[in-house]
Amino acid sequence: MTEAATSVTMEFHPQPQAGTAKPWAFPAPERGALDNGLTVLRCHRPGQQLVAVEVHLAAPLDAEPQGLDGVATIMARAFSEGTDKHSAEEFAAELDRCGATLDAHADHPGVRLSLEVPVSRLPKAMGLLADALRAPAFEDGEIERLVRNRLDEIPHEAANPARRAAKELSKQLFPATSRMSRPRQGTEETVTAIDSAAVRAFYEKHVRPATATAVVVGDLTGTDLDAVLADTLGAWTGDTAEPRPVPPVTADDTGRVVIVDRPGAVQTQLLIGRVGPDRHDRVWPAQVLGTYCLGGTLTSRLDRVLREEKGYTYGVRAFSQVLRSSRDGSGTAMLAISGSVDTPNTGPALDDLWKVLRTLAAEGLTDAERDVAVQNLVGVAPLKYETAAAVAATLADQVEQELPDDFQASLYRQLAETGTVEATAAVVNAFPSDRLVTVLVGDAAQIEEPVKALGIGEVTVVSG
Repeated sequence: MTEAATSVTMEFHPQPQAGTAKPWAFPAPERGALDNGLTVLRCHRPGQQLVAVEVHLAAPLDAEPQGLDGVATIMARAFSEGTDKHSAEEFAAELDRCGATLDAHADHPGVRLSLEVPVSRLPKAMGLLADALRAPAFEDGEIERLVRNRLDEIPHEAANPARRAAKELSKQLFPATSRMSRPRQGTEETVTAIDSAAVRAFYEKHVRPATATAVVVGDLTGTDLDAVLADTLGAWTGDTAEPRPVPPVTADDTGRVVIVDRPGAVQTQLLIGRVGPDRHDRVWPAQVLGTYCLGGTLTSRLDRVLREEKGYTYGVRAFSQVLRSSRDGSGTAMLAISGSVDTPNTGPALDDLWKVLRTLAAEGLTDAERDVAVQNLVGVAPLKYETAAAVAATLADQVEQELPDDFQASLYRQLAETGTVEATAAVVNAFPSDRLVTVLVGDAAQIEEPVKALGIGEVTVVSG
């Protein structure tokens, strides 16, 4: 018995074709103000049902009273620990019912509160945020608990090599009188001195709507944001305030090495840095591009030599981090190289790192390196800002750094237009091989002599 052969005809659907690429730009916010003086930036992002709200308070770390370093951090954490309407437990429960999260932190430019909430619950969550800013409880028991929690964190930070290196670099770069030389969240001595009266005094002196900015980003279709703001943050009252004088930033980047001794450490944590221009400086786009070529990705020069060729490390990164930014030219940024290497190869790794810097100064970047950096920095930007939270955080960064609202959009255009020669000059000026402060957290008995032999600066050993 045979079966008749049959033929089957398959019909394929047409293959989807890519559409015309649409130009992308970082979203521009709409700027306004409430009757109480609060500045508001709003940004409608269709489809973003999770709304992000960032509030910047002009309460910088250098405003902390002498001997009370960390009071801004305790205050920031205490905003979610009860108000005149809700206890700490009730406040947390109300946030939970909204499906909202509220975080806060303090840094050199000021205090930031970050709220995320479904747009359908925005009015309720904004009311809670407004209550936290308008009438925080700052109860004795809650402040005492936050102080104990902070004291518990300090030994863990000291045990972390990367955190210990960052603390030492700040201490080395800035004079002891500068707030930037000391830990952002305070020391054991200063945090112990903080109580509810100190937190209340700092709040009353520095927190008011006239010097605050709220950023709201998300799908605002059908939401009367003006009414929501008027009923919530608009009910917050406070006096106006004169602008605070901004102390100048001074730093000593004389080339030198500080070893933080950790006997028996199998790795050495590297942190090499100095200070440089902030985002107001015209060199910033070229500096971002050149720094990315030096150590921004797995294909960067530092990784190619120290990781791929020599196998000293899992990765080394170069970066610039704004510490304080101001349109009057008093801002500054940290320019740094960080990573870790195995202890026996600390000397050789540093030697090769310095060779990379010197070769860069002598030969410059290649066009291929520049092109890859532009593609990575500019090409992936639409993905980086897919969420409302990412957009809101960047807009709030611009606010606290006194940048124009179109800065980020302009930056991407400038990055795409920056040439190889400009990027080379910027990164060479950012990381001069003879003007870098090097902090090594590791076993001094094993690494001190090999590092001294490199001749990259005077070597000092301090206790870990």
